[in-house]
Amino acid sequence: MVVLATKLYVEGDARERAMDGLRSLVQNDVGDLDVDVDLGVRHDDFPTVTLDGPDEVAARNVLVETWGEITDEFEAGETYVGTLESWDDEGFVLDAGQEIRIPTGEIGLGPGAPAQIRERFGLVQHVPLRFTYGEPSSLAEAEHDRLFEWTRGTGRLNVNSATRGEVRATVNRAGHARDIVTVERLGLLEQSVVCKEGTDPPGLLAAVGEHLRSELLCVVP
Repeated sequence: MVVLATKLYVEGDARERAMDGLRSLVQNDVGDLDVDVDLGVRHDDFPTVTLDGPDEVAARNVLVETWGEITDEFEAGETYVGTLESWDDEGFVLDAGQEIRIPTGEIGLGPGAPAQIRERFGLVQHVPLRFTYGEPSSLAEAEHDRLFEWTRGTGRLNVNSATRGEVRATVNRAGHARDIVTVERLGLLEQSVVCKEGTDPPGLLAAVGEHLRSELLCVVP
């Protein structure tokens, strides 16, 4: 069984839609392999994928590479994935099956309080982030590279509590399909709308925000 490092935290019909979407995504990931797949959700909202068949090891490797894995054991110096649970003056708290605190001095994304850093880089709650485990733990170098790259791009609007399809449909409905490059999946329910050159991320937020029951944060180059 693989526990995917992304959360399913919405309820009601939205939860059913998200679960159906995850089922399709997992099938796309491992559909060419000889393996049976069964999905579930743990008490802490992390999805589980039970694999059975000749290719289950290969399927597991694909899912871990695509989504990251929630594990019971951590080794110092190794990189894992957790979801952004909370933040305070002392740093970030990630949920990696257990609470992982990233002290402010180990975030590594420049000056400012954790709340300011979070807003500057568009880190909506529950977004998956890679970290290096230790005493203390820190954001992984690969995560630094990804987030700094965002600030050198054309701008982004990051969203939680919605599937990629829902975000894309909302952008279309708001009449801004031509103003974006793509909707990039960050997690199951966390998306990044990549703006075209000349598109104003705060303006896009104002246009689509009223249609989404989500947290929305801009990344402004």
